[in-house]
Amino acid sequence: MLSFLDSLRNLDLLSILIRMVLACLCGALIGLERSAKNRPAGFRTHILVCMAATVAATTGLYLFLVMELPSDISRISGQVISGLGFIGAGTIVVTKKMSIKGLTTAAGLWTTGIIGLAIGSGYYEIAVVGTALVLLAETWFAILGGHIAKDPQYVLEILYNDKMSLDNVLRFCKDNRMAIINLQIKSLEDSEDAKYVAEVSLRGQSSSESLLSHIRQMPGIVSSMSL
Repeated sequence: MLSFLDSLRNLDLLSILIRMVLACLCGALIGLERSAKNRPAGFRTHILVCMAATVAATTGLYLFLVMELPSDISRISGQVISGLGFIGAGTIVVTKKMSIKGLTTAAGLWTTGIIGLAIGSGYYEIAVVGTALVLLAETWFAILGGHIAKDPQYVLEILYNDKMSLDNVLRFCKDNRMAIINLQIKSLEDSEDAKYVAEVSLRGQSSSESLLSHIRQMPGIVSSMSL
């Protein structure tokens, strides 16, 4: 640790003010990036999370060192980490295409809270380095991740009249290394040709056209199309 910061690790008025200002700054820097991308948890939320975690960690130190109460100084911090999971869960949503959004924001909130705990404990160095790495992960690493090749994802609508037909389709997809992301099945009452309709979300290297051409030749399949 940096020796010139040792005087700021004590629980005096100057040290507490510096911790709160640093928590506000670190939370603001992370929150600005999230707000710029119109994420559900933005500027103010990250500031509040970081400052609240700092207050919790500082309070734990105060109760143990100043008040000399028989308290576990890590217990408050542990409860903060657990509580951050509930806040982060509120930013995660599942879209109609069964894709998950908000995981990065939830992880950023959780990390921001832990950075606040480090600030409240007087570990300024790791808090500053952690903030810089979070910003790096959410900006430059996001650009790098966008260039990573991913298997295409698409949704197929399959009309069939025999329950075994869908089992054959799913088995065919698995044999061709297709990941089945979601499956929805509905019964058709007013259709003469088909009894059931299934919407299958898939991800894999096979093209939807080649997959549909094989599915249409299977027994019991009335029709199939890509949505």
